[in-house]
Amino acid sequence: MTSARIILMELSDLLNRFKNIQVYALVGESGTGKSFKAKLLAQKYGISAIIDDGLLIVDDKIIGGKSAKSEKTYMGAVRVAVFDDKERRDEIALKIRQNKFKKILLIGTSEKMAVKIATRLQLPPPQNIIKIEDIATREEIDKAIRSRQIEGKHVIPVPAIEIKRNYPKIFYDSLKVFFSKSGPVSKILRKGSGKEVFEKSVVTPEFSKKGRVSISEAALTQMTMHCVGEFDSNIRVRKITIKTNSRGYRITITVDVPFGKQLTGEVYKLQQYIIENIEKFTGILIEEVSIIIDKITK
Repeated sequence: MTSARIILMELSDLLNRFKNIQVYALVGESGTGKSFKAKLLAQKYGISAIIDDGLLIVDDKIIGGKSAKSEKTYMGAVRVAVFDDKERRDEIALKIRQNKFKKILLIGTSEKMAVKIATRLQLPPPQNIIKIEDIATREEIDKAIRSRQIEGKHVIPVPAIEIKRNYPKIFYDSLKVFFSKSGPVSKILRKGSGKEVFEKSVVTPEFSKKGRVSISEAALTQMTMHCVGEFDSNIRVRKITIKTNSRGYRITITVDVPFGKQLTGEVYKLQQYIIENIEKFTGILIEEVSIIIDKITK
């Protein structure tokens, strides 16, 4: 049997396996309150399974995965969140197949991250992408950002008992969200009673206690130069510009390329090579690599 036939059979098997599953994604910058809104969004669309920061959550229970919040470094947390470990992602993919979910919600800082998670969990790309700005007010988002930046608090969309049992070292507090069918969330209280109540856990991640690890623009520039040189020593780098935000890093590279190169295919391969290598060795998220061809050299 040829390798091409094997690949086609595997692709057909994957499509058949998940042809009835709908994949949703909730995206927004880090700390904008996605995990806080996840349960309400899941109820609205009748979604039973949520993938959030390395965890598979079903009906308020953690049924698989590992919380990124338990990692001791920020880069370690990023790797867990995007299922960088093959054994872990295979475990979650198997549980998804076994449970035969009709709908699943992926939470990520960007559409790219959501697609990456879907691919690694052997799911189709998200068909429905919801931005945090679509379901939260500016005031709610700003409040979440302040809580994250000043107090280092994060939310996991499961009851306190689940976090206390699985991750007692990072547990901080619990919140009860009272939901009204006729409108948005009406109250957020630490204590209370009501029929429509969702409990969420507030945690202080290990990496938050010890500070965040970041990479300087100079170091990232050096790594980018090294990647280009490894990919093709004939490509000359003229300029590298790096921008960063809470979603990741954006790299713009201006280059001269030798005449005769198949530009479209080669540039795409170079982009992927840079992204894969930098993310692999640093754990940071590369949101975008843009390549500007300045000259075609002889």
